[in-house]
Amino acid sequence: MEKINPAEWGRVHVWVTGRVQGVGFRAFVQESGTVFGLTGWVRNVGYDHVETVAEGPRPVLERFAAAVQTGPRSSLVEEARLEWETPTGEFNRFEVRYF
Repeated sequence: MEKINPAEWGRVHVWVTGRVQGVGFRAFVQESGTVFGLTGWVRNVGYDHVETVAEGPRPVLERFAAAVQTGPRSSLVEEARLEWETPTGEFNRFEVRYF
């Protein structure tokens, strides 16, 4: 497996608003994070908001962020905001959080 330069690692924080409750959005994000080999979490924030944080190689994070901003077919993302942050290495898997 090709080794990634630590300088290429990143962290993306994404908030989406729209029809993202009751449509499998969190499961979609968790599965996407896992399939992409990322670590982090996803959670509901209020009625029509979902928040996620992911860490991994920057090119993979860009593809993940695009998937999150699209969502599963049954969802409708009306607005998305993302911030690039410094990775901390604090996660060991990608999980759904319930708080």
